[in-house]
Amino acid sequence: MDTKECDLSLDELLKFDGVMAAGIFSPEGKLVDYKSNTDMPKEMAEMTAMFCGAVNMMFNALASAYTELYRMKWIPQHYWVYSGGEWTVIISGTRGVFVESAKADFDKLLKGVAVCFTPLSKPE
Repeated sequence: MDTKECDLSLDELLKFDGVMAAGIFSPEGKLVDYKSNTDMPKEMAEMTAMFCGAVNMMFNALASAYTELYRMKWIPQHYWVYSGGEWTVIISGTRGVFVESAKADFDKLLKGVAVCFTPLSKPE
């Protein structure tokens, strides 16, 4: 990804309502660092990092294909969100937050985290 990386610390990310864990992973999906407001085991953080790295690679491949084949500007990738059951994950670059959906204020969370994660200029 060629976007501005979030500069909020893991501690700052954990202050958002509903955020249960925040982490940093390598582009290959290896856990670099994480902090949690719960007893999230390191093994779970490692598995989440692998998942997020794989999803980033999949979205980058898809975006590159759409950009090249259909001349639609899909790159650079900014961020993605998955929500299911009781949990939401918001990922940008190699950082992300693990959120208990019922406890989150998504207006504040998405504005705060997305502003940090996405480029400040509008797409062309």
